[in-house]
Formats: sequence, structure tokens, C-alpha cells
Amino acid sequence: MPLILQSLSPLSAADIAAVRTVANASAFALRDANVAVADECLPLSPPLHTALDDLCGPRRIDWAVVPAGRKLSDFRLVAMDMDSTLITIECIDEIADFCGLKAEVSAITEASMRGEITDFNESLRRRVALLKGLDASVLDRVYEERLRLSPGAERMLKAVQALGLRTLLVSGGFVHFTDKLKPRLGLDFTRANTLEIVDGKLTGNVVGEIVNADVKTRTVREVCEQIGANPAQAIVMGDGSNDLKMMAVAGLSVAFRAKPIVRAQASVAFNHVGLDGLLNLFAQ
Repeated sequence: MPLILQSLSPLSAADIAAVRTVANASAFALRDANVAVADECLPLSPPLHTALDDLCGPRRIDWAVVPAGRKLSDFRLVAMDMDSTLITIECIDEIADFCGLKAEVSAITEASMRGEITDFNESLRRRVALLKGLDASVLDRVYEERLRLSPGAERMLKAVQALGLRTLLVSGGFVHFTDKLKPRLGLDFTRANTLEIVDGKLTGNVVGEIVNADVKTRTVREVCEQIGANPAQAIVMGDGSNDLKMMAVAGLSVAFRAKPIVRAQASVAFNHVGLDGLLNLFAQ
């Protein structure tokens, strides 16, 4: 199985040699200065996984072992979490900043993403309740002033869309943001939570079914069925524990700058490169 190394800066010969020794890999070929591929390496075991993490992490290198001959066009769907995956922020934390409660809300968000709060529904309700009375215009300000796409997001999406893959943004965040990102990025499907707004103010409530881990997974399955694909033909990208279930049903899961619990269970982890690192995992 090929071993792929990628970094934001040129890979040094010394670093490549060190990885080759640890993984007992064949000679690496440079695709470009930042990407190197060895056609064979040792079978990926927990000790090798740890050894590669320990070696590559301090060098800011991302590594991946993928099946030989796999092509991006073999997949039919790319499904993504939104907050801290497709975009760089946690929207609810930034909304809370406008009422002086960012630290309190962010602490709950972090604990939930790390898997320390197992009831996502309760976690979301607690955070949204703190927003009661906030002017709904704050949502537009967060989108316009603070929301930024993650590095490589647009390049990745354009590449997969050019190959005919469909795209799904499925989020435990809010439709106010997914609805704006859908036309902007040409996304095919979106699903997220709806904040209740009455007389221009947030009520502190969520309307309808909460998009938790189970709903995310169900959405990935439903979209796959809708487009005539098997979940094994889906790539799922996420960063928090709420993404683990949908990542588990996918043919390839990508932990993007993710919590340790997610990195440990994903097929691939991007700790340094952008979302377009996905494009380097496959035969050209």
C-alpha cells in the first residue's frame, strides 16, 4: 500500500529518509516539492501508526497509507462537517462573542468536540439558550466578518466537482450559514440546525430535529441512496466526536485538524495541510 507524505513546506531528503526507515518503505518519488509517495511500506499497524505520528508530527508532515490504485473518481460523494472543518470558526462561539459569552460557550463546544460531553443535543441546547435575546442580525455579522473557509477548501471542492462527485455539508451548526455557503461553493446538499427567531431576536431555542451524530450519519446514508451510491463510495471529513459515526460508514474518513479521538479513528489525518491535501492521496 502506498505511503504518502505531504507538507506545507518542501520535504527534506533527511525527513523522507527517516520516514522510509521507520516504515520500511520503498523509495519515495516526489510529486512536487511538498508531496512524496512510496509505492510500498509495512502494513499499517498501531505501532507503525504511532511511530509515524511521532516522527512526522514535529516535522509538520502529514502521512497517509491508502490502497494502491485508488482514484478520486472511484468515489461519488464528499461529505463535510462545517465548523472547524470546511470553515475555520465555530459559528456558535462567534455568535456568543456578541453577547460577551464566548468563553463560556466555547468551553462547552470544546468539551463536546473532544467527546467529554456525550449528549450533543443537551450540549447544543445549553449553548443556544445562552444566546436568548440576541439580535438576529448578529448572524450576518458573523458570516461577513468572521467566517473564513479552511485552507484548500475551494481548490478541493472544485476538483471533486469537476470529477462529478456530489457534495454534502452536514453540520451540527446552523442553516443560516450552510444556506449561504451552498450557492457560494456550489454544494449539492446541506443539512444543519435552525435557530428560532421571533421579532428579530434569538429565542434561545432550536427548531426541529437536532443534527447530532446519528442524524449526520443518516443524512450521509440518505444522500448516498439518493444519488445511487454506496456509503463506501463516500469520503467524509470532520474534526469532532460528533463526526465519528458518519466517518465510520464512509469508504474514506479524513480527520481535519481534529481532536485526538477523531484522529485516532479516521483513515487519514490532516494536521498541517489544507483540505486540498485530499487530492494528493490518489493516483493521478
